[in-house]
Parts: sequence; structure tokens; C-alpha cells
Amino acid sequence: MDYAISVGLGYILDLIFGDPRRWPHPITLIGITISKFEKIIRKIFPRTRVGELMGGFVLCISVVSLSFIIPFFILYQLGEINYYLKMVVQTFFCYQILASRSLCDESMKVYYPLIKKDIKEARKYLSWIVGRDTTELTEVQITKATVETVAENTCDGVVAPLIFMIIGGAPLGFLYKAVNTLDSMVGYKNEKYFNFGKVSARVDDILNYIPAIFSAYSMLISAFFLKLDYKNGYKIYCRDKNNHSSPNSGKTESVCAGILGVQLGGDSTYFGQVVKKKTIGDKKREILPDDIIIINKIMYMAGKITLIILLGARIGMVILK
Repeated sequence: MDYAISVGLGYILDLIFGDPRRWPHPITLIGITISKFEKIIRKIFPRTRVGELMGGFVLCISVVSLSFIIPFFILYQLGEINYYLKMVVQTFFCYQILASRSLCDESMKVYYPLIKKDIKEARKYLSWIVGRDTTELTEVQITKATVETVAENTCDGVVAPLIFMIIGGAPLGFLYKAVNTLDSMVGYKNEKYFNFGKVSARVDDILNYIPAIFSAYSMLISAFFLKLDYKNGYKIYCRDKNNHSSPNSGKTESVCAGILGVQLGGDSTYFGQVVKKKTIGDKKREILPDDIIIINKIMYMAGKITLIILLGARIGMVILK
């Protein structure tokens, strides 16, 4: 029940406060650790295929282990001192692991310039939340990229962290976010990271497999309650969920495309290199800036539905014991 209480309160704090930019953030610290460890490891291991694979493995294991062990040790020591102090800190950790409010806030920073037809400003804010090149994107492409990002991060930033924290509290939540951050920083399929980031990318695929399915169905349930086209969402999910380079991102993006009745996916540019991608969904209409608002509503609802289901399951297990 400790986990359930901390996760529930942490979720509420996230909805209220989001991620104030001036606050120190543990996920930022994980990112800094990855960057520093990468530089050290690349100096140690030879620049061969096997060397880069081994270096990437060491990076993944070391960062993930530290991300679990440090918060586990902190909470354990606090528990020895005072139970309520431990609960307060764990609640704060859970709050920082979640990203519902910040995901909405950052996507809306793209939305407002779009409706003012300030494409340059919209590109700037989009570049803060995606890894692709935004300098030449049109209004439609900017909107599509924003919607895709919110759809994908409904799993990565909301549903998956809730699942892992309900199971193992903040330490397991940080373990998940470490894997997720590793994938976002070194999991690229370009020359620099193709071998070095392979282990991190595969571990992320494995950890996200069940949460991605859970996220897709929670989004479908959300569409039902929001009176959106959940039937088409399910249809496109079944048809196009594998039309993505990531075995998991395609699940939430296909649901999103079906619910909205738009087409997502297609070619993108990363670090000056064009990456060929399949399309997801049917182009029943052109995507619009207001679709950013709709996908944020779906994201929020999916998080609440996930929390209710997980808390209900956790409480039920306690009662049965």
C-alpha cells in the first residue's frame, strides 16, 4: 500500500505542478550521467563492432543499476530513521518520474505559435521535444510531429512509469526512466550509435512491450469516454501497430491516428539523415493544430484510467492477503 499511496499522491502533484524548469530534476541527472559515462566508456573500448556493443552494454548496465540502487538506498535509510519521512520522499520521487503535465505544457508551446501562424516559433518549441530536424517543417508536419510525440509519450512518460512504480515504487520507476533516457540518447540507428546504442534500444523495447499495449487500450477507453472514434482507433491499431521502427511506439501512434482520423508517420530527418518510415492511419482529413489539444485530453484520461486500474488491483491484492 505504501507504493499505491506514493504513486497516487505523486500523480496528483504532477498534474498540479508539472516540471518547473528551475527545479533540479533526477531525470536530467540521469541524462548527464549517460553523457559522462559514454565519453569514458568510448575511450576504454575499441571502436569495432564488438567493442561498441560491449561498451553500450556496460553503459546500459551501469546507468540502470545506479538509477535503481541510489533511490533504493536513500529510501531504505530514510525508512530506518522515520517511516513518514520515507513516504514523503518517495512521493516526491514518484512525482518527478511522471510527465503528464510537462508533456501537455511542452506540446501546447508548439500549439500556440501554430494557431498564430508563427511557424518559426513553433519549429523552435518542437525542437525541444523531438529528436528530428525541425528547421524545414511545414505547419502540417509540425502538428503531426507534436501529436506523435504526445501519443508516444503517453506510454513513456505516463502509463509505463505508473505500472513500474506500482510494482516496485520509485526505485523501479527510476530504473525504467533510466532505460527510457538511454534509448532517447543513444538508441539511434545512425553510424555513431547503431552498435553502441543497440543494447539500450533492445532493453527499452522489452520493458515497454506490455506497457505499450496497456497504453493503447487505455487510450481506446479514453476515446470512448471522450466520445471520440474509438472504433476506428481499434481498427487502425490492429492494422498499423507494426508500421513503426519501434515495436512499441506504433501501438500508441496507431490508436491516436485512428481516433483522430488522420495519417501519422512517414519519412523524417534526424541529424541530417532522411529516415524512411511507413505511414500510420488513413488520411480521412488533414491534421489540425486543435488535434494537439485532443491528444492531450486522451493522454490525461489514459493516465487516470491507468492509475484507477492499477490502484484497484493493488488494493485488491492487499485485501485478498
